[in-house]
Amino acid sequence: MADELDRLLDEVERRFCRMPERGAAGGGQNGDKTGAGAAEGRSAKMLTGDGSDEEDIDDIIDEICNDSSFPRTPLKLKSNSPSVTPGSNSTVVQAHRKMCCPVYLGGSSSPNGVGTNISKRTCDQLRCTACDFRVALFNDYTWDQSCDYLFFRNNMPELSKLRAKMIKKKGSRAYACQCSWRSVGELTDLQAEQQLRWVCGKHAE
Repeated sequence: MADELDRLLDEVERRFCRMPERGAAGGGQNGDKTGAGAAEGRSAKMLTGDGSDEEDIDDIIDEICNDSSFPRTPLKLKSNSPSVTPGSNSTVVQAHRKMCCPVYLGGSSSPNGVGTNISKRTCDQLRCTACDFRVALFNDYTWDQSCDYLFFRNNMPELSKLRAKMIKKKGSRAYACQCSWRSVGELTDLQAEQQLRWVCGKHAE
C-alpha cells in the first residue's frame, strides 16, 4: 500500500506541481504535446484562479481516477482487530456480570439483587475470602447464641444439621459460611461488619 501511495504522490507532483519545460513541448509527439499543454493549462488555471476551486479539485480527481497506469483494485487496509469467521471458536461470549457497591446485608423483607447507593438491595451472591465458601442465607431465621466456629466448620453447608441451631424469627435473615455467621434484621452495610470477610461474588444479568 505504501508503494502505491508513493506512486500516486509522484504522479500528482509530476502533473500538477511542476510546470512543463518549454523545450520539452516542441520535441515530443502529438500525444505528449497535448498532455503537456493540458497540464500547463490546468496549472495556469489553478495559479491564476480561473474557475472555481471545486471544478479544479474535480478535474484533478477525475484525471487521477482515469489514469490507466494505476491499478483498479481497491487498497486493502490492515485492521488491528482479529478476523473472525462464522462458526469460529476464537470468539467467546461472556455474560456481563455486576458487583454490589456497596454490599448490603438485610432481613427477609429486604429485596435481593445488585446493591448500589441508589438501589439498596441485599447481596445473595456472597462469598467468604477466608474459607472460600459461598455464604448461605435463610429467611425468617436467626442463629442460636450457642453457635460457635466448630459448629459451622463441621456442618456447613448441610441444612439438616444447621437446623439444630436455627431459631424461627419473622423478618430476620441468618447468614453463614464455614467460619463466620450473622443474624440480621435490618439493612446493614457490610463495611460496618469489619469481622466478616465476605465479598460480592458478582451477579449475572
